[in-house]
Amino acid sequence: MAKQRNHTFDFLCGICIIRMMCNHAISMCGLRNDKILGITWYELMSWTFFFMCFFFFKAGYFNKTKKASSNTDIKEEANNNATTTTKVYIIDKIKRLLVPYISWTIIGSSIYFGFILLFPYIHNSQMPSFSWDHLWKTSHAYGNGPVWFLMSFFTAYIVIHFIQKVRWIKWTIFLYPFISYWLYTIDSPLPLSLDNVFMGIFFFFLGRVWKVFMQWLGRTRTIIISSVLIILFIIGNIYFHGEYTMSTNTWDGNIWGIIINTTSILCGLAGLLMSLPLPRIPWINYIGEHSMVYFVSHYPMIYFMMLTYKAGYVDWKHNWAICIIMMIVLFIACSWLVPYVERVPWLSGRWKKSV
Repeated sequence: MAKQRNHTFDFLCGICIIRMMCNHAISMCGLRNDKILGITWYELMSWTFFFMCFFFFKAGYFNKTKKASSNTDIKEEANNNATTTTKVYIIDKIKRLLVPYISWTIIGSSIYFGFILLFPYIHNSQMPSFSWDHLWKTSHAYGNGPVWFLMSFFTAYIVIHFIQKVRWIKWTIFLYPFISYWLYTIDSPLPLSLDNVFMGIFFFFLGRVWKVFMQWLGRTRTIIISSVLIILFIIGNIYFHGEYTMSTNTWDGNIWGIIINTTSILCGLAGLLMSLPLPRIPWINYIGEHSMVYFVSHYPMIYFMMLTYKAGYVDWKHNWAICIIMMIVLFIACSWLVPYVERVPWLSGRWKKSV
């Protein structure tokens, strides 16, 4: 009998994707500082800044490692199979993350530069200046900036693979947030925006450790401690507010507030909702289950609509009606694309596993 699926992480992934897509549409329309019911979208986002970190946390929570049955097995694997295992692992991550990164970079850039070639008058001061080393410096593709995540995710996975081969290195992971912060203070010098990988690795292992801790605590104590952590996040975000933007490795506010608040809310939400457990909420969970498609395809669509407005001289900036229509179209179009994109491995990263 198959084990019943716990829908918590699908729900949280769905919320994260919804938040991200709405944020990108609202930002593109220049509405981040417009007030709705007395609060701006920017102020609302300051309470949900941790969601991109959640993807790394989730990866660590569900990560499985193989255990050898004896010291002899460990030595034999090290001597005979370690290189092969590493090679297979890296190839798998290239196929699942880098190939979609390249594919969606090409798609986004084709839309972006295609419109500029067809309608050169839309290229004005609002468009970013062109730079041939833009991709190398940031990994944010023209026309599809969010694909940076696939590059950082891939790099984190590769580094984690080698960290797991050297036991003592794991004990240094608690220092990684401070390395990330130091890199931020010197203007994040690593290419491809990989300064954020240190935080990604930290959250990955946080997810793994928290899972073990939850199993040790049991359901009742996990609910109590998780509730305390959520309350701690609320208090901390009010009095020691800080935001970490993973896409640019930006630390805005109190460093300790950022680390403690983000750790508290990630563990608190995961622990509480995993322990309840959460029922499946159809639309949100569907987005979470197919988050890759929504993630990689929504931004080229935003650019397509935005550049179409520009080409047609439509006054779309600071227009809530157009923004709401854009968001509705985005979710409908991405949902329609799900079965088609997932059939194409080089777009979805869903390659058939070798038997």
